[in-house]
Amino acid sequence: MQPAAYRVSHLDALEAESIFVMREVVAEFERPVLLFSGGKDSIVMLRLAQKAFHPGRIPFPVMHIDTGHNFPEVIKYRDDRVAELNVQLIIASVPEALERGLVQEPPGGSRNRIQTPVLLDAVEKYRFDALFGGARRDEEKARAKERMFSFRDEFGQWDPKNQRPELWSLYNGRHNPGESIRVFPLSNWTELDIWHYIERDRVPLPSIYFAHDREVVEREGMLYAVGEFITPKAGEAVTKQRVRYRTVGDATCTAAIASDADDVAKVIDEVAATRITERGATRGDDKVSEAAMEDRKREGYF
Repeated sequence: MQPAAYRVSHLDALEAESIFVMREVVAEFERPVLLFSGGKDSIVMLRLAQKAFHPGRIPFPVMHIDTGHNFPEVIKYRDDRVAELNVQLIIASVPEALERGLVQEPPGGSRNRIQTPVLLDAVEKYRFDALFGGARRDEEKARAKERMFSFRDEFGQWDPKNQRPELWSLYNGRHNPGESIRVFPLSNWTELDIWHYIERDRVPLPSIYFAHDREVVEREGMLYAVGEFITPKAGEAVTKQRVRYRTVGDATCTAAIASDADDVAKVIDEVAATRITERGATRGDDKVSEAAMEDRKREGYF
């Protein structure tokens, strides 16, 4: 009799790689932290951390860079999930940084750009030497340049031309005091992989990711929810539409998409059919220039 061929599914291979990376970080670094926004990618990353260290507790805190411009559904999910897992939550607050004078309110409303100094201030305060981020290479051109272990200098800055080789899944975490490594366990995942994993593992998500009725205004071809952070301008018509969010972030610059996908299976069908990345379709601040994300990453953005 021939032995049965041993096959690992695509999702199992991605999961195993991500878990290996997380365990490697805990073995190599003294003070890691997981950046957690309550978005689907950070939710999957938190589930992977739960699996990586089961039956023990997740051995590092989670940190949210809070712009103060949040969707209520996402913040409720964040607090509930962290409490469920009994994980330490650190909130690095942009509104508090504004009060302290660390940053200034930018024109246009979006606080995404001023998250960077708040993040770097928290890294210095808590002496974090490794930061897990949920970025994926399929999201955006600058993120496609990242390694799994992305070196940052003592100023938190990233040089895309000065990255370390990662041959045979060997990761170099060497760093001097004050330097840090950004770690991206989901680098090789796609948006569709994320949704298939959510379906397979029955990962709960904030309701904002599924189709619901919401009042919106259309700006530059994108649908923005009317509410605390978005008010209609002169001449803008407010309509109620069936929408969902592909990504969540600063509510002043994160748009919804028209959709009837009210469960995971329908979302998977929708994502499989689209040819526009989630950031390209829903993030107004990424449309400033072709290099908008890379410029922010060079400054220390995650």
